[in-house]
Amino acid sequence: MQRIDPRAPRLGAAITSILALAGFSLAQLNLTVGLTILALLTVLFAWSLFAPKTHPYSLLFKSIRPLLQNPEFLEDPRPPRFAQQVGLSVSVLGLLIAIIDPIAGTLFGLGVVFVASALNAYFDFCLGCVIYLRLKRAQRALAR
Repeated sequence: MQRIDPRAPRLGAAITSILALAGFSLAQLNLTVGLTILALLTVLFAWSLFAPKTHPYSLLFKSIRPLLQNPEFLEDPRPPRFAQQVGLSVSVLGLLIAIIDPIAGTLFGLGVVFVASALNAYFDFCLGCVIYLRLKRAQRALAR
């Protein structure tokens, strides 16, 4: 299995957190802008799952990677990939809620995406990765 530079997902999380915070703030002034940003984030999450090598965040990281020192370690790509699936699920759920209640759905989706991506980007705490590892641990325990 090919391992990944852990700084790549953190860069993506930083960009995502900025977009989500901007969308959350702007949604209070213009709901359409916030909903559009939530839809954009949904597309970006899906893109990261279905075509990660062409994703804009990946291309950006590849362009700055030569300027960085080698990472201290490489990590398993499965937990960050699962975190992207969680992000996609939350953003889709926000869009679905927005069909019934546009304000609640938009703010829910953007708020949860912001918190999770900010934890990853700024505190090196990947919530989706922790969920992945806990599910794997529970799966192993049930298999015994």
